[in-house]
Amino acid sequence: MTSRTLSRPLASLLVIAAAATTLAVTSDPAHASADRIRLGSASDVSRSSWSGPAFTMNGDGSVVGGSMTRAIDAIRGDSGSLDVVVLAGSAPTAGSRTPECDTITALSGVNSCTTWTLTTASDGNNTQLNTDVRDAEFVYFAGGDQCRYAAWKGTALQASVQSVVAKGGGAGGGSAGLHINSSVVYDACTASATSAAALANPYDRSVTFTTGMFKWPNYGDTINDSHFVARDRMGRTMAFVARAIKDGLTTQGKAWGVGINEGGSSLYIDRNGLATLYGSDAYVVLGDHQPEQAVAGKPLTFSNYKIWHLTGGRTFDFASRPTCGYYRRSVNNGVPDANLYNGAPETGCGTSGGGTTVSESEPNDSRSTADDIASSTPSVTLTGALSTTSDRDYFRFSLTSGATATISCAIPDAYDADAYLLDSSGSTLTRSVNDGRGSDESLTYTRTASGSGTYYLDLESYAGSGFATYACDVNTA
Repeated sequence: MTSRTLSRPLASLLVIAAAATTLAVTSDPAHASADRIRLGSASDVSRSSWSGPAFTMNGDGSVVGGSMTRAIDAIRGDSGSLDVVVLAGSAPTAGSRTPECDTITALSGVNSCTTWTLTTASDGNNTQLNTDVRDAEFVYFAGGDQCRYAAWKGTALQASVQSVVAKGGGAGGGSAGLHINSSVVYDACTASATSAAALANPYDRSVTFTTGMFKWPNYGDTINDSHFVARDRMGRTMAFVARAIKDGLTTQGKAWGVGINEGGSSLYIDRNGLATLYGSDAYVVLGDHQPEQAVAGKPLTFSNYKIWHLTGGRTFDFASRPTCGYYRRSVNNGVPDANLYNGAPETGCGTSGGGTTVSESEPNDSRSTADDIASSTPSVTLTGALSTTSDRDYFRFSLTSGATATISCAIPDAYDADAYLLDSSGSTLTRSVNDGRGSDESLTYTRTASGSGTYYLDLESYAGSGFATYACDVNTA
């Protein structure tokens, strides 16, 4: 179990305090169960469509302004405003009664933020609560006790939160609120698991799960964990992953642990499943086979977890999950390998289709400086970023007579990218110029001439820029 973070940097408090003087505040009379406090406008925004979903996954209970702003902007399409509901399982023991909404209402694009404190499972059927949630565009789960959140499974509130995401809104949370947003929830309903206890016995009484709560688009088969590095939780996440596979809680014999550190670390996940890390550290821990030993009362043995270490600004594609860029660590008879939190990524590990992943190498802004992928296998994933509005990324490859190049590019919300296929002289053979930031691009071209020829993929920014990573799957078979 985890506690809601109440502290705020002094500068943020001053900004929030100044903003709060202009906000309308309404409070319903408190009663034994649900308590409601609304900041901002008393009326909800009315709009026919929204541009999400978008998600924020935070390592501790504090709202992270950067990722939250990005989610708000993505959902509202950078225009108008939206309404937010914060769900909490208990009231703060000191300070503001609405710490999350204090931060959220100071952000651009927020019409209102309503905090609901729910102390019993039956509060999930409160009529006013469910009206507020269904009329909102983002639902944020506060820190606290995720077991209380798991108790809302089967109430009207579960369906109401799902409806927000389904209409193009978003969801997220921090600490306990992070846990409830994965498809397999470590619920901590009996005790708080430690790495030592979970590795010594993955069926320890502290290791309990709730499934069937939420399954967000592109985020299936995940188990979130919070305060990750600070509280040394890699070991218990390894045990969670092994248990999920052994007990059939995930699909295809795989489970993905997602551990996010505290201190302002947050994963923003866009509508295409691309996650970008704000803050310092996050980890994705893949188990892709049955554990060698996961039995009640015995220590865990599991070989070759694949671990991706994300640092600030790095991305991870949950829609097309990478098959390269990881380091490996194992657990033998309850004892994990040393240096769990750092490792050199393996090279040449390829993709599930037998291809490779190639990251751009700047400068590659012209045909003469193009990254050469001709020696790669017929299936290759290209990654890079359009970091300025004038950035252009070129990749060179070959096609033989009768071969077809099929190119699909997942574009992050930071920019609107266009894709061009050029011949050896630089003439455009085909292009994909879908409108809008985050709009994916795709190209197909078949060489009909005899022999082989040189071709170039040209990616360039039409609008916007940033360090968020695109991923282009190129098949030249």
